[in-house]
Amino acid sequence: MAVYAIGDVQGCYPELQRLLEKIRFDPAVDRLWFCGDLVNRGGESLATLRLIHSLREQVVVTLGNHDLSLLAIGQRREDAQARVNPELREVLFAEDAPVLLEWLRMQKLLHHDEQLGWTMIHAGLAPSWTLRQAQRAALEIERELGGPRHQRLLKNLFGNRPPGWNNRLQGVERHRATINTLTRMRYCDVQGRIDFEGKGTPGTQKPGMYPWFEVPGMRRRETRIVCGHWSALGRFAGLGVYAIDTGCVWGGQLTALRLDVEEPQYVTIQAESYRQKPKGGGD
Repeated sequence: MAVYAIGDVQGCYPELQRLLEKIRFDPAVDRLWFCGDLVNRGGESLATLRLIHSLREQVVVTLGNHDLSLLAIGQRREDAQARVNPELREVLFAEDAPVLLEWLRMQKLLHHDEQLGWTMIHAGLAPSWTLRQAQRAALEIERELGGPRHQRLLKNLFGNRPPGWNNRLQGVERHRATINTLTRMRYCDVQGRIDFEGKGTPGTQKPGMYPWFEVPGMRRRETRIVCGHWSALGRFAGLGVYAIDTGCVWGGQLTALRLDVEEPQYVTIQAESYRQKPKGGGD
């Protein structure tokens, strides 16, 4: 059995198909972990969701900011949904949209496999979190998102306040801080306050800000971490972190990382030639 983590797909359906062919994915024995941002910008989000949903028994997903945004839009009135970009409209008005969105809503914010010694998130972890604390924070959101109050959570999803996590937060602010940390973080300060504007490569950030995995004094975590979200960072391996958003939607690559081997192995597919690189940092 092989276990592969796959970076941000973002609706890049042709590349996902080619990547699965390249790794010779066998749904009878293999497993796929998706680091989030399954949808938006790649042009074929509906086909992407349908494919991953069809493999759901062999798949683990941690939600990204684009996935949560889609779920939030799905709670709006139909006339408001009709004003979003055509790619997301195709998902929202598809015949099987209720099934796909219900399944997406039940996915994780953090996945930890004790046997493999790997943890998957979309973006980052607060510097004060141990693995156990991160698991508890993620589980709070997963329960809300999968429960009867999910509409309230999705309605209050957006916003940059509070700027980071602290254990005294309650209610909506606590939920938003957890979601921002797990799905939007790139740079933060030693207190875990997020720089929401910083998207460039390390060295371009504001003074006092650090890549989330290099914050001085951060808590020790006995696990390897695989994540996506940060296309400008690209493929990175260090400090127990493996970042695999290699910017397929921007003309880069779609990356898979094999996890069930002693030394993680990369497999990549070049983006389709029509994809364009962003002028600034991708989100």
